[in-house]
Amino acid sequence: MTPIRVSIIIVSWNALDLLKRCLPSVVATDFDGFEIILADNASTDGSAEWVRETYPEVRIVRHPDNWGFARGNNAAVPHARGNLLVLLNNDVEVPSDWLKPIVSRFDAHTDLGAAQPKLHQFTDRTHFEYSGAAGGFLDCWGYPFARGRIFDILEEDLGQYDGERDIFWASGTCLAVRRDLWDRLGGLEEAFFMHMEEIDLCWRIHRLGYRVECVPESVVYHMGGGSLPAGNPRKTYLNFRNNLLMLYRNLPRGAWWRTLIIRSLLDSVAALRSLLSGNTRDAWAILRAYLAAHRMKGMITDMDAPYVPLPYRGSIVLDRFVRGKRRYQDLPTERHT
Repeated sequence: MTPIRVSIIIVSWNALDLLKRCLPSVVATDFDGFEIILADNASTDGSAEWVRETYPEVRIVRHPDNWGFARGNNAAVPHARGNLLVLLNNDVEVPSDWLKPIVSRFDAHTDLGAAQPKLHQFTDRTHFEYSGAAGGFLDCWGYPFARGRIFDILEEDLGQYDGERDIFWASGTCLAVRRDLWDRLGGLEEAFFMHMEEIDLCWRIHRLGYRVECVPESVVYHMGGGSLPAGNPRKTYLNFRNNLLMLYRNLPRGAWWRTLIIRSLLDSVAALRSLLSGNTRDAWAILRAYLAAHRMKGMITDMDAPYVPLPYRGSIVLDRFVRGKRRYQDLPTERHT
């Protein structure tokens, strides 16, 4: 019997239609020695029952409540048998050969802590997808962006990011992590519930001295918005709140306060813009995020490891909206640490 090397964990909540569309491709993965674990967040739509009947080889871990992405994954990992974990969204379709290049990179590089494939859109398969494109970075004020995606601009994949290059964060849409590192770090930050927890995890992986990569030989296709669609005020709230908490944990205190001052100004502009456009719910979500982050700071514990600075010395806000930079490859290379 082939030993289990890779554990693919899919957290799902009331997503029967997505599972019917995407899970068959994951089951058909061409790789010896992998398992699939469905971490079901107390679904009531019959999705766990459908998976059990249709794919009995998929192991099902049923949670008693909707624990979100972070705790949903954390609670499933103890059931995993592989030394490489792959967190995979339930709205991702994969080609049969997607896993081999990722495992090969980990086999070849012992200092590789986490990785992702290239993420393409589910419908327009020639273009990068929003959640992580070809691997992500943070700018000098903590705003995330990615190779192939700056704010809402999604590039066509013409192979421009296929060269080997470290990234700062890999997307939780399809995130491969060494199991021993996961255990050392305690997994994802459960206080986040969902959103930004993978960036926080990757930052902590860097702080332990490991690298993060995008593996361009592997491409998967992401629908996006399966849990919370773009424009949902709760998505805005979680993104802003968790980003502030992530910065609080991973920046030295002096840098945190400096960053918070500038972020407050920039985020106030974002809230005002939402107000002026009539989107009062989004503006209120940003304010609530700041209030919640202030209350929750005491829940976020730091780690005994050196700080790693933000990887891009420029402001992606100014680059995009003042300097007119629309593609990652147009950004000044000297601003990367």
